[in-house]
Amino acid sequence: MLSTVQNILAIPELRRRIAFTLTILAVYRIGCHVPTPGIDGQVLSQFFAGTEGTLLGLVSAFTGGALEMMAVFALGIMPYISASIILQLLTVVYEPLEKLSKEGEQGRKKITEYTRYGTIVLAIIQGAGMAYGLQGMVGPAGEPVVPNPGVGFILMTVITLTAGTAFVMWLGEQITERGIGNGISLIIFAGIVAGMPSAIVNTLRLLETGAMTPTVIIFILALMLATVGAIVFMERAQRRVPIHYAKRVVGMRNMGGQSSHLPMKINMAGVIPPIFASSIMMFPATIASFVDAPWVQQVSAYLSPEHLVYNIFYVAFIVFFCYFYTAITFNPVNVAENIKNQGGFVPGIRPGKETATYLDTVLSRLTFAGAIYVSAVCVLPTILISQLNVPFFFGGTALLIVVAVGMDTSAQIDAHLISRSYEGFMKGVTLKGRHG
Repeated sequence: MLSTVQNILAIPELRRRIAFTLTILAVYRIGCHVPTPGIDGQVLSQFFAGTEGTLLGLVSAFTGGALEMMAVFALGIMPYISASIILQLLTVVYEPLEKLSKEGEQGRKKITEYTRYGTIVLAIIQGAGMAYGLQGMVGPAGEPVVPNPGVGFILMTVITLTAGTAFVMWLGEQITERGIGNGISLIIFAGIVAGMPSAIVNTLRLLETGAMTPTVIIFILALMLATVGAIVFMERAQRRVPIHYAKRVVGMRNMGGQSSHLPMKINMAGVIPPIFASSIMMFPATIASFVDAPWVQQVSAYLSPEHLVYNIFYVAFIVFFCYFYTAITFNPVNVAENIKNQGGFVPGIRPGKETATYLDTVLSRLTFAGAIYVSAVCVLPTILISQLNVPFFFGGTALLIVVAVGMDTSAQIDAHLISRSYEGFMKGVTLKGRHG
């Protein structure tokens, strides 16, 4: 570990990239504490104290508490993620976008531009809905969250939140271009990790008061390490389908005759299924916080995270979205056709349609295993909270994002180190031609 840090510090470019990334993340965290004008912060924090387990609580966790304080970055990067997912889905079903995605770098730039426009549109819609909803919120004592509601407050809130989202999107793109790692993912990572110190403090307080014993804390730490290890193992796990290429004669040379493999990850859908499933399952609790009808409250109680019905539906939605998202991102027919066009084949399988059927069978089995793994990680927090009285949301979507982003950032740092190592080998070496 120490040698790795020394190698990183010894490379000026990598040092600058890491410093730039940390600076941008610090700017983001500062913006999460700048309040939106026209809102009573104390009353709003009292209102959010009862939103745990709702959609508002989930979004607040992803924004690092910015939504709870209604800061200028309250919407965070969620509109950008929603716009990216919508564009990705449209790329599969809308032919002009599908053609655009196959045009190489220029097509990707155009889709990125459309994603930015979609982010602004979604931010305006969400900001308007949030401003309208804030005007109807009251604290426990009946005091309003917005002292002076009206059209002026709505316009100011929409402009502030939309500008904040656009700025966060720009920060993420700057990290990707000039820093280290994926900027959007690192911003979500920073928002989730920001809640860890308070969770640790709450755990220590429970230990001091005797509400939790040292044995339980040791068990939780061991379970955390085991869960992180399992996530790393499953995220790296893949099925390698062997691909052989036939020999071809091109001019006077023999081409091909090589062996390769097609890597297929167990969890191809990533963290998209639990995010979608959490959003759908938390809608009843979110609606119940605004509606006092008895039947709404009863449905909300059945769909609370502590209830068995919630966990059954939650797992079902995760499995569904795992298959759905994998199906639109990996097309076995196109992959089989590309392998055939390159002169490759799977041993024992005919090229073309039979290869596509074989890849689809392998993909279905891998997706089932990945869906079970994601479901187990996401259901774990409910067990910890209900059975062991863990005072923070451990595991689930947040833990998947933290581990995946950490692995991706570490891989990019390693890539920089390896590239620098190759450059070091070439220092002082003069390359000559055949007749030099």
